[in-house]
Amino acid sequence: MKRATSTKKNRSKKRPRGVSQYAVCIKNDNYPASLELRKLYQIVPDKSSNALGLIRIIDESDEDYLYSAEYFMPIKLSPNIQKAVQLAS
Repeated sequence: MKRATSTKKNRSKKRPRGVSQYAVCIKNDNYPASLELRKLYQIVPDKSSNALGLIRIIDESDEDYLYSAEYFMPIKLSPNIQKAVQLAS
């Protein structure tokens, strides 16, 4: 499975603080240069892709791409950790 092309239009929309979603990479078959196991990635909401079993992630290239949802485990960050992650990015 090849990763889908980037869509910068999704990333250009400003999201309100405190509503970012994150996932941990649990599998990176065929994408070792793009995905690091156990790394936290920001999710870009994409309902149409979710319906197909895909998830849009900002990867190591700092672009958003579609990957199989089975490669990630969505997680909920505590408010303090989420704030620290947002400040670090």
